[in-house]
Amino acid sequence: MKFSRLVLPGVAMIAVTYGLARFSFGLLLPGIKESLEMSEFISGVISSMFYLAYCFTIIISTVITTNEGPRRMIILAGLSAFAGLLLMAVTPNAWVLALGVLFAGGSTGLISPPYGAVISLWIAGNKQGRANTWINSGTSFGIVLSGMGAILLLPNWRLTYLIYAGLTLLILIWNFQAIPKVEKRPKLRFEKGSLSFRGVSGAIPLIIASLLLGISTAAFWTFSRSFIEVAGDYSDWQLSGFWIIIGLFGVLGGFSGSLVEKGGLPLAYKIGSLSVASASIILASSPEWWLISYLSAGIFGCSYIFLTGVLLVWGIRVFIPNASLGIGVPFLLLALGQVIGSVFAGWLIGTWGYVNSFVLYGIVGMLAAFIGSSKN
Repeated sequence: MKFSRLVLPGVAMIAVTYGLARFSFGLLLPGIKESLEMSEFISGVISSMFYLAYCFTIIISTVITTNEGPRRMIILAGLSAFAGLLLMAVTPNAWVLALGVLFAGGSTGLISPPYGAVISLWIAGNKQGRANTWINSGTSFGIVLSGMGAILLLPNWRLTYLIYAGLTLLILIWNFQAIPKVEKRPKLRFEKGSLSFRGVSGAIPLIIASLLLGISTAAFWTFSRSFIEVAGDYSDWQLSGFWIIIGLFGVLGGFSGSLVEKGGLPLAYKIGSLSVASASIILASSPEWWLISYLSAGIFGCSYIFLTGVLLVWGIRVFIPNASLGIGVPFLLLALGQVIGSVFAGWLIGTWGYVNSFVLYGIVGMLAAFIGSSKN
């Protein structure tokens, strides 16, 4: 089967589920808060629902994909993203917004396992690494698209979400036509390589690291745009440009596989975790200067996508008899950490302010850098 026939719709679906349905919320949050009169704490709680929904749906999706193949879950993910975006566009209050967030966040958990299965089933082994890299980059493309949409549509967040919903529906139809049907119990296989299982003790550092990294990145994803808007005199296009920088530099994070191969997993992990932690601290240092805020955005975007690739490799090395578990565990714990981080970020910002809160989250990320063994 042609590489582009499966990879291109996959990139597009990841872009709308992750980039538009999930991560664009932080960009549009200031306008939503003002319209719906939400506090920082309520904003943080609602944001945590993106990650909470992800935690549940990735488990469901993994089971169903293994038994029935990827097509049904990909379609369901698109429908969930569409419903979530539509609800968020027309919401009259925070309660309906929260429901939309659950659907939108759930779509990301639903889409992750089936596209891994698509690559395993229909992409040749020597092309699977490149396919994974391209599909994972869809998040960055979606973030760039959301930033450009915010520039063109200015503060009209309801219209923005309506347009995103329409785009999601079109990409859902594209995937419906592109993904082949398979028999039930398709016997999905994953490449195991020559690595050996390291047991439960080897999984503990991975679990702790993923959880801490999830906590440390939650504030940036949800409140960084609000932070610079409060701290400095930014125009609308400069605020959206901050988000675009996150997405553009996120594309560079796709080179994590190369660094793991050349420098080893421990080095790649430490570089990634220290970098993503430094982004929060850099932003807290001078959020009113656009050069500093854009620098922090670039570092965060690149290091976050980079880290997801590193955690994926680390997970597979720990759970080598079951590569799907190796992919699912770090991503699940990362999302769980973001649930915790989002809830506390809203409360901390309301109590301590943005600067102290972002420094604290940066310190949590620094601690994560020292988790793990040199033998990973």
